[in-house]
Amino acid sequence: MNWTDERVERLKKLWAEGLSASQIAAQLGGVSRNAVIGKVHRLNLPGRAKAGGATTATRAPKRPAASTPRPASNFNSARISPARAVARPQGSAMLKEEMDIDAIEEVRFRPSANVVVPISRRLGLTELTERTCKWPVGDPLTDDFHFCGCESPDTSPYCTYHQRMAYQPVNERRKAANRVA
Repeated sequence: MNWTDERVERLKKLWAEGLSASQIAAQLGGVSRNAVIGKVHRLNLPGRAKAGGATTATRAPKRPAASTPRPASNFNSARISPARAVARPQGSAMLKEEMDIDAIEEVRFRPSANVVVPISRRLGLTELTERTCKWPVGDPLTDDFHFCGCESPDTSPYCTYHQRMAYQPVNERRKAANRVA
């Protein structure tokens, strides 16, 4: 099916009247609903007229979130965008509502006082055995990359210290994720 000038004009007229793509396809004949939708997009036609003559609301362009400088201290900051109008669908209408959101939520980092970090044996990949810790340290693309190499229990690939880092209970992970979010 070719889009002749008169078919395109009829499409534009029917679209402006508020007919659905399926109804337009049925009136034009020999064209599918998807073909009508594709042609409407290629023609950059505005939103259809609703019953009452108002056109549908077009989406507002996305604004970049206002960035705030990070504090140069011991704090981790979770970025949250400032107050803005949010449009959300409800029924057949879009509701706009104003939401107040804190700009920055401050999270204090407290290192544990009773943690003993084992001294790494700095083993290479070929030096690892079944009884050595296989925790990677550093960037694998650098010459300084190595594995922990401390003694590990029978059932784990990691030493006791790295086991605590690798295998955190589910509840602690959820608490940590909720603090950040």
